[in-house]
Amino acid sequence: MKILPAAALAAMLAQPATADPFEDFGTAMKYGLPLAAAVCAARDDRLEDFAIRGALQAVVVLGLKTWLDGTPISVRPNGEGRGFPSGHSASAAFGAADLAGKCFPDDRAAGIGLYGAAGLTAASRVHAGEHTMQQALTGALIGFGFGAADFGIGTEGASFSVGMRF
Repeated sequence: MKILPAAALAAMLAQPATADPFEDFGTAMKYGLPLAAAVCAARDDRLEDFAIRGALQAVVVLGLKTWLDGTPISVRPNGEGRGFPSGHSASAAFGAADLAGKCFPDDRAAGIGLYGAAGLTAASRVHAGEHTMQQALTGALIGFGFGAADFGIGTEGASFSVGMRF
């Protein structure tokens, strides 16, 4: 069991000296929120619909990045291209919307936390200088739309659910 603390220490030391915790949080949410949503989708026997929506969300984001590369809207704050829309924001919002609308539909606190984490992910991309506010917001809206949707594949029917009922 002494190997676990040693491995944790090695992982911490391997981090870049200039690692930004806010940027790291956004990257963790890019993967963590969709992964948690996938676990919930598998538990609720709706993994096929989840996977198709996730794949379409990724295709839309990557397609827009490719199609609009070289245009002013796609220029990142650092001058590089392929910035529109933010993939981190889209992925985090996709996971948050799926979780809030399908796994915790009546839990306001969970919805606030999930959407808050997705919003912070978008903000972290702007903070890191990787995207403009418009690029991050557009990514979040794309992810939100696909995450809140339900195509009805393997379920009772198509729907759109955002959770957080008031």
